[in-house]
Amino acid sequence: MSATALADRLDGKRVVIVAGSGGVGKTTASAALALGLAAGGRRVAVVTIDPARRLADSLGLAELGNEPRRVDPQLLAGHGIEMRGELWAMMLDPKATFDDLIVTLSPDDSTREDVLGNRIYKQLSSAIAGSQEFSAVAKLYDISRSDRFDVVVLDTPPSRNALDFLDAPDRLTDFFEGRALRLFLVPTGIAARVMSKGTSVVFAVLKRLTGVDLLDDVSQLFRALGGLIDGFRERASAVKALLGDPATTFLIVTSPEREPVAEAIFFHGKLHEARMPFGGLIVNRTVVADPSLGDAEAVRAELAGVLGDALAAKVAASVADTHLLAARDAASIERLRAQLDEPDPIVVPQLEGDVQDVDGLVALYRHLAG
Repeated sequence: MSATALADRLDGKRVVIVAGSGGVGKTTASAALALGLAAGGRRVAVVTIDPARRLADSLGLAELGNEPRRVDPQLLAGHGIEMRGELWAMMLDPKATFDDLIVTLSPDDSTREDVLGNRIYKQLSSAIAGSQEFSAVAKLYDISRSDRFDVVVLDTPPSRNALDFLDAPDRLTDFFEGRALRLFLVPTGIAARVMSKGTSVVFAVLKRLTGVDLLDDVSQLFRALGGLIDGFRERASAVKALLGDPATTFLIVTSPEREPVAEAIFFHGKLHEARMPFGGLIVNRTVVADPSLGDAEAVRAELAGVLGDALAAKVAASVADTHLLAARDAASIERLRAQLDEPDPIVVPQLEGDVQDVDGLVALYRHLAG
């Protein structure tokens, strides 16, 4: 896929979700893609849920928070990038986002305070059935549906976790419609007897030991969450619709190594099963064959008279290794072409050093932009 073809595929898209295994450069690829879209004149927000500082560092920002922050266009102008649009960036705080969702969906102030002020909620809110992944896509939903941005680019967790990201709306709905919540909301029959006897005895012992009435806290939390069921169900449905919307597309980033390639194929299969829109493939950090290097033995013979046999042999060995790596990477790309039915992926060569600053980001952007 040429850079022009990628630009065509992203034309009209409001949500670009970048997925792939860990360590393949998703965060910097997301930032570079967002940079390209913004340079083309669009208002773009790039969102990461990676707590590392890679996105902030690559954009020259001191820090990122849970709300988009604009990247100074002058920062990029010094690198020859004319920013005709706007580039914004943020790092998602899953708990803060989930708290905001509670505030949005609470039918009244009392319900909101009952949930946010609950001790159990404060400890477990980040672990409630998919809340981290759901809060990420819920934030994505809010940002994409606002009028602030033309495009939102989301950098996801490693691909196996990104599958949790795809399943999060269904899992959260299952939680709110599940037996555990109904047991606390309307305990009947055997459940009522269990709740009134065995469970209450256990919580009574814990209360004497800790001084905290956990049963009351848990019951209060579940009763309050019961008042949010309809709101969560509607939001989960809207979020799921967003993931499959024609204005949304998924880009898969991989490197040529065996495990990332297998992850890319696996994730693409899951996208296909879920009928999610696949937008293209980026093969990052690739060793590309350089014909000018010549044959290793020819290099050794040519340099022996200048460098000596020992040093010439080392140079020749390095050339041979480069050819082997290039052949391996070419084979991986052919496998990806066949498995993903992607005849022309964007191939990004191995850059010098990791992309950790604006220079590296601009270099990556130029490869993606052709």
